[in-house]
Amino acid sequence: MRLSSRVTMEATRMQVHLAFLVLPLFVFGAPADESNPPEVSATLNSCRRCCDSLDTPDGSQANPSASSPHSLPYVMPEVRPYINITILKGDKGDRGVPGIPGKWGKEGPPGERGSQGPKGSKGQMGAPGDPCKHQYAAFSVGRRKALHSSEGYQALIFDTVFVNLYSHFDMFKGKFYCYVAGLYFFSLNVHTWNFKETYMHVMRNDREEVILYAQPSDRSIMQSQSLMLELRENDEIWVRLYKRERDNAIYSDDVDIYITFSGYLIKPSLE
Repeated sequence: MRLSSRVTMEATRMQVHLAFLVLPLFVFGAPADESNPPEVSATLNSCRRCCDSLDTPDGSQANPSASSPHSLPYVMPEVRPYINITILKGDKGDRGVPGIPGKWGKEGPPGERGSQGPKGSKGQMGAPGDPCKHQYAAFSVGRRKALHSSEGYQALIFDTVFVNLYSHFDMFKGKFYCYVAGLYFFSLNVHTWNFKETYMHVMRNDREEVILYAQPSDRSIMQSQSLMLELRENDEIWVRLYKRERDNAIYSDDVDIYITFSGYLIKPSLE
């Protein structure tokens, strides 16, 4: 009884195993008889090395272009020769012609502030400011050195300042510059030299306005000239010596001042 039951159980277990083996045939179907194509089979059966001849066993040469797309012919890699460029380097050529300059680049950032340089020398006095800020003009200057005229004309330069309002009188050129148009009064005083002629002009720009003259004498005297002029802006008033046939000179010394030139504005112009 026990032996029969065990045989029945073993038979049932084998049936279950067979069912698992046969079940995929019903689900997926039996494998079809797919034999390799003749050319594929021939290719697979005739594997050869890359160094073997391409001749087929029947003596004919194989045609790579007629092979199946499944067969991939072996392609030899291209070998490029190595050339050492340093050996082929030639001599240095001549310098070429400079090309056209390029465009200016963008402006760079400002640099750091440099160190302070040495202090420069004092410059000359500048021109007066706007004449509309003041309506006055006056000057009075003198000279401590005698002067003998040279050939032609010679400007009278002064070395002493009594009054020079707003610096309208230029001491380097000996000229008064009119920055305020109007009516002016001028006065010139000199000391003549013994036995020498004194011949001078009060000038407006390049034109003689009045003359100061003294003949040669055995004694020296003080001589003066004064006048009123209506000046325009930028007019120049100055004094000159003029040498003729005889010596022309004015006297002065380092102690006393014998030569003076003065002027002032009486009334500004209404224009």
